[in-house]
Order: sequence, then structure tokens, then C-alpha cells
Amino acid sequence: MRKDTPINAQVVDQKIKELNLASVGRASIREIRRLIDMIEKETGDRFVRMEMGIPGLPASDIAIEAEVKALRNGVASMYPDIDGIPELKEEISRFVKNFLDIDVDPKGCLPTVGSMQGGFASFITMARLYEGRDTTLFIDPGFPVHKQQHKVLGQKYEAFDVYNYRGDKLREKLESYFKQGNIHSVLYSNPNNPTWINFTEKELQIIGELAEKYNVVIVEDLAYFAMDFRKNYSQPGVPPFQPTVAQYTDNYILLISSSKAFSYAGQRVGMMVVSNKLFTTTAPDLKRYYTTDNVGHALIFGTLYALSAGTSHSPQYALAALLKSVNNGEYNFVEVVKEYGKKASIMKDIFVKNGFRIVYDKDEDQPIADGFYFTISYPGFTGEQLIEELIYYGISAISLSITGSERTEGLRACVSLVGRDQFPDLNYRVEKFHEHHPVNE
Repeated sequence: MRKDTPINAQVVDQKIKELNLASVGRASIREIRRLIDMIEKETGDRFVRMEMGIPGLPASDIAIEAEVKALRNGVASMYPDIDGIPELKEEISRFVKNFLDIDVDPKGCLPTVGSMQGGFASFITMARLYEGRDTTLFIDPGFPVHKQQHKVLGQKYEAFDVYNYRGDKLREKLESYFKQGNIHSVLYSNPNNPTWINFTEKELQIIGELAEKYNVVIVEDLAYFAMDFRKNYSQPGVPPFQPTVAQYTDNYILLISSSKAFSYAGQRVGMMVVSNKLFTTTAPDLKRYYTTDNVGHALIFGTLYALSAGTSHSPQYALAALLKSVNNGEYNFVEVVKEYGKKASIMKDIFVKNGFRIVYDKDEDQPIADGFYFTISYPGFTGEQLIEELIYYGISAISLSITGSERTEGLRACVSLVGRDQFPDLNYRVEKFHEHHPVNE
């Protein structure tokens, strides 16, 4: 018999059965979301929802007003250029100079239907650069949908969990893959989803040096741009700058999201930044699939054209206006999203004081930052077992096992949808869980 839990156990059992979930712990993010929706509706109890990486802050009026103006000016009736409106391309170029300290021609600054499309387009195009190079390498843990994209495309990938390969150890591990000669590109996120680790300058230099040595393209996912709040990356043109592999190689594609840092997720507009060198590279094997051997032309008029024939018109004006304000130093986007870090600090303390542990806890020798995500475990539980049990305590998250992590005891927790008004409930529920599952030290 299950002990008295904050959420009615019979209802939880019933809804799991209705969804026909063999294992809650192995369920996808969307399945977890559906389950919690059903339990909340039946019980009237509000969950502490940490399963979805959804922005929890309102969009800027700067972006909204610019998009409304563009719609009233008639852009909804016109196709956008595939490679983006000139205003946005210019502001993206300014943005990466101001906040990454890199120079990229506006030609290589491309709007995409969110970073998801940017990643998809990268995978398609990079796999066709050189015959025989048919595999992407994922530095995990990572966003599960990137692997799903490969499965949809029928493309090969390899992956490893970086947990045991921080610092100098990263060089040997990466080189063991690159030496095989089949890797065309590498993908990682920085800050990392799901663990919130951040690569150090040493690690980025290692990645960049090996990219040069083996001619491998680095696809750097900057979905959480400048959200490592341990340093102030908020001032345009002033160091410190958001760390990037682009300081150490010209063989890169950057994926920059407007969803988290700019809270503009609903309009599905992101940025794909292709280095000047890669954009102008000639790769004869591209002609197996495209009418050109030029990387930039193939990417735009081959891949992006085939995927969507351009990014939605009016959101491009919204993002252009927002970036212009940021580039001019008028709008501090980092200050707005610092709320995520503040909430993470409080929430991590609640878990840790009740017997939980932070799984990915260090960047080399430095404590991990407080940000959009953190990872937790509890003695005696696998990650799958832990999320199955926490559901009865009104707490939801996802298992690290679906992210490519080898730390199968852990969960990913997202802070964005947890209101500060829920902290007392969170504290009570975690304390109750700890009471029901005492730890033998």
C-alpha cells in the first residue's frame, strides 16, 4: 500500500493506465506532459512542472510591436526571401560581433524556423559535403529531438556522454572519433540542455583545434545564449563575450534561438550563422544532391528552400527590431532572463537539503551555474524509478536516460514554468518524499 502522498495515488494509477504507459520513466516529454495535464484536471491539484523546457517569461513589447507593424504593412501576403530580410541579416551580423566577438558577413546570417530547423538543415547539408563522411557526432547529453531528426532522415550518428571527458580528456575522446574519417560534423549545446554544463575555454579550444585538423564542421547550439549568469555577457561590444568555438575554428555553424533568451518561442524564428569560410567553401561532392558545389548556395537554395521556402515573414521583423535594440544597448535581454538562475538556486537548495544530489555538478573544477535546467538524483533510485515516484508527489521532470546521458540515476528539471508562489508547495512535497524514502547515510 502506497503511503499518503500529496497527489491521490488512485487517480495517478488510473491516468497512467488510461494512457497505456508501460513505464512513466521511459515516457517522452510530451507523454509526461499529457499525463500531468490529465492528473491536474481530475484532482484540481497543481503540479510543480519541470518536464518541459518552455520559456516562462513574457515576450518583449519591442518584438511584438514590430511584428504587428509588419503585418499591418502587408507582409503576410508576401513570400519572404529564403535567406531572410536584409534588416534581420544585418542585425544578426552585428549581434554576433557584439556578443561573440566574431565577424560574419550578413550573407551567412540566416533566419530559420527556430533553431530546430537550423539543426535539421545543417544535418542534411553537412552529410552531403564529402562522400564517405556520413556520420554526425553528438557530444551528449543533448536534446533528444536532434537524434530523432537523424532517424527521420535515415542518417548515421555516434554519441558519447561528456561527463567523464572534461578538460584535457576531451581531446583524446574526440580524436578517437575523428580519426575514423566518417565524421562530417559535431553537435553540442552550450549552455547544455539538459545538464546546464558549460564548456570552458580550454575545452572549446580543443574542439576548435581538432575541427581544423580533421576538417570537421562544429554545429554549436546556443539556444541559451548568454544564460551562464556567472559572468555578465549583457553589454554589446564589451568583454566578456559568450564563449564559442568560433574563436578557435572557422569551420562552424552557430544555432541561436529566440525562444529562451528572447522569450519569443511561439513565433518559431531562430538564427543560423555560417562562418565566412564555410559559407564560401567549394565541395564538389555536393553536386550529388544539389546544382552547385558552393556550401552557402546549397544550404540556402537547396536545403532551406526545400524545407520551408523561407522563415515566416512577420517574426523576422520582430527579431530584427529586438536585435537592433540589443545591439544599440537599449534593451538588456540578459537581465530579463536572470530570473531563471535565481529560481534554480532556490529550487536546487530545496532538493539538496532533502537528500537529493546534483548529478552534473561541475564545469571542470568549478561549480555549475544556476540556470534554465539542473539535474537531480536520489539514493536508491534510477532516474526512471524516481520520476515514476515523484509523480505521486506532484512533481514532474524527465529522465536523463532519454538525453544520451550515461548517468541513468538522474532527472532533468526545468525551472521556467515553476512560479515562485509554488516554492512552499515544492518544499512540502520534497520534504514528504524524503520522509517517505529515508536515506541511510
